[in-house]
Amino acid sequence: MAKIKKKYVCQSCGYTTPKWMGRCTECGEWNSFVEELDMPTPQGKAANLERAVYAKPKQIKDITPQREDRYVTKNKELDRVLGGGIVPGGVILLGGDPGIGKSTILLQTTESLGRQGLKVLYISGEESEQQLKMRALRMKVSSENLYFLSEINVPYIADTILAEKPDVVIIDSIQTMYSPAITSAPGSVSQIRENTNALIQIAKKDGIAMILVGHVTKEGNIAGPRVLEHMVDTVLYFEGEKYHTYRILRGVKNRFGSTNEIGIFEMAQEGLREVANPSEMMLASRPKNTCGSVVVPCMEGTRPLLIELQGLVSKSSFGTPRRMATGMDYNRMVLLIAIMEKRLGLQMQDLDAYINVVGGMKIDEPALDLAAVSVLYSSYRNFEMPEDMMVIGEVGLTGEVRNIQNIEKRLKEGAKLGFKRCIMPKGNTRGLDNPGLELFPVENISMALNLLK
Repeated sequence: MAKIKKKYVCQSCGYTTPKWMGRCTECGEWNSFVEELDMPTPQGKAANLERAVYAKPKQIKDITPQREDRYVTKNKELDRVLGGGIVPGGVILLGGDPGIGKSTILLQTTESLGRQGLKVLYISGEESEQQLKMRALRMKVSSENLYFLSEINVPYIADTILAEKPDVVIIDSIQTMYSPAITSAPGSVSQIRENTNALIQIAKKDGIAMILVGHVTKEGNIAGPRVLEHMVDTVLYFEGEKYHTYRILRGVKNRFGSTNEIGIFEMAQEGLREVANPSEMMLASRPKNTCGSVVVPCMEGTRPLLIELQGLVSKSSFGTPRRMATGMDYNRMVLLIAIMEKRLGLQMQDLDAYINVVGGMKIDEPALDLAAVSVLYSSYRNFEMPEDMMVIGEVGLTGEVRNIQNIEKRLKEGAKLGFKRCIMPKGNTRGLDNPGLELFPVENISMALNLLK
């Protein structure tokens, strides 16, 4: 009988070593190694998670293209992020914090797909059938094409999928799945990697759309090896505080669509509701006649979005001033403060500075620069910002205001919500149709700030 050996596997990257180490030499994580038994691969049905398919290579000209059919979920925000709907044979990985709404949106999606005549198999390793039924009753999910299964054994799940032949399969969650062919515990790197690979093979060979729910670590990354995100076709993240009503669905990988789109939802008693006008939602509680607040027209994919940016400058109580940015890149904020000190002659070495993007949004585009300079300067000089004015533009190191993209969409969104004026880069005015706003083209930050005083 072969001797059973032990091995240590990094739960972050999957690196294997015969001895325990405090720090992984591959990914640099500390205390990430877990002991597993290195047993011979079992024979028989439990080991045959994948089916062999023998195919000959074809020339690209001999491959017949197929029309791209998608399963439309009837949820406009979800379909926007997916690129138009769920692709048959595609594998989607959905991650997010506990209680954020992952299972809720999937259960709502099953109802919509089932009413279109699609057969949906919902497999849960965390809830019993009775618990799923209670949640379905609360959310008014009653489609006859929806099937529930409470199971974690992957070989049995694979046989069930092949026997039932559903159109869509939901696995909630992949970290709870277990295969007897692998000696490690559920949730380990080996279990997650091998079980995901087995399920992906079934999805690809049978044209079954599959959605995998993934737990996240305390850092916000999906638990398991990083290769998990490379194996699937689409990776979606739910963002937002679970104690707040608004949720943001963001695509970070999509082989069948854009990764720049976001979906915005509101948590209600019956589940997640689409937010038809996110700009109006973001500005609902905006204060009036106050300093350090301005509205910025941003772009999230193809969608223009108006967000409120707030800034605060106060006397520092310590020798080193504090800088804090919420929803904006911290290093970008520090760079803009340095530009203000150099180009405007401001003395901010003994002042704390804070930037906040209201509503929990995270904005990475440089079009936020001029607005950030404006709100910090407004708080520094303690003057009120015009209520009906928007500010937008990228700021360079010499203090110049540079051009931005999609200026017409941004301005039209502002005009639709009642804004009258906008400070913008001078270079963007060429060939610009009348957007219904009074425009103030500027070349540098000094010109922009003089208009705000």
